[in-house]
Amino acid sequence: MRVGTFVLAAQFPGQGPGEALHRAIRSTEVAEESGLDSVWLAEHHFVPYGVCPSAVTLAALLLGRTRRIRVGTAVSVLPTQHPVALGEQAALLHLTSDGRFTLGVGRGGPWVDLEVFGGGLEAYEKGFPESLELLLDWLGKPRVAGSGERYGFREVAVVPRTDELLDVDGGGSPGGPEVIVACTSPKTVRLAAENGLPMLLGMHCGDEEKAEMVALWRSAALAAGRSPESVREAGHVSAGVAQISDRAEDAVETLVKAMPGWLRQGLDAHVTVDGRHRVMRDPVAYTELLCGLHPVGPPRLAADRLAATAERTGITRFALLVEGSGDLAATEENVARLGTAVLPLLT
Repeated sequence: MRVGTFVLAAQFPGQGPGEALHRAIRSTEVAEESGLDSVWLAEHHFVPYGVCPSAVTLAALLLGRTRRIRVGTAVSVLPTQHPVALGEQAALLHLTSDGRFTLGVGRGGPWVDLEVFGGGLEAYEKGFPESLELLLDWLGKPRVAGSGERYGFREVAVVPRTDELLDVDGGGSPGGPEVIVACTSPKTVRLAAENGLPMLLGMHCGDEEKAEMVALWRSAALAAGRSPESVREAGHVSAGVAQISDRAEDAVETLVKAMPGWLRQGLDAHVTVDGRHRVMRDPVAYTELLCGLHPVGPPRLAADRLAATAERTGITRFALLVEGSGDLAATEENVARLGTAVLPLLT
């Protein structure tokens, strides 16, 4: 079982972005100290839901401040950036961190980000497969040319190449950084499977829905000619929420008091690029749903819920939101207990 944290750098009501980012940094340092496997960094623009606008930039900082823990993006949004630029950054982090970086990518949403960064709605609705293909080419080939509808350019050398990892500590991935894909639809599941890429599945999904997506991924990967061994060993990641307390009711109360205000403020700030109507989840009901799905409660309950998810879905990697209290000291304690009290129950 590989348990990590999912960091949104959430700006709770009454807080500033600096406070949210400081909490993100400290929670990562505590995660390494507490023996957790990884930290996954979200990326958002123009909203207090998450105030990290560049997951790869924050990943670079955290890789420099840590020595063991893996750092991944969850996710870098492809429609708002050039795949070659992202590939260069991923290669740089892979090579300079002894292979501790994971690049998570996703399609994002139909937000005003597309207008600001020039991708447009077409990049969101149709351009993700082309962007992903170009990114994978850049991470795996010595020379690359752009020949798609959106990206066209003459062949250029890939510098630096991801296969030039020195692997000084013997724990890196000489073949290049791991790439995962955030999946919320069958179409994206199939795209990830055809490319042999693991999935990141959202915290809003229950075990049954995640199990169905894993089954679809497996069948699509086998149909695309992927080996049975690679299909069995695919390292999918399940996102969730974790709040560890001695009593379950205390853990739930902590989240129900803090998260709805953040969700209401953060989600309501999203603006669609084309004015389409969107329905926001009820923040209290959504918080209660998350508390029921994920490891929220005493260490034994938390471990049992993680084990149940692994048994039902086959997923043994977790990215858990730990900042749901909105408080720095409480977040640090939550991360520490996740590593020192819950993790030993899973081994």
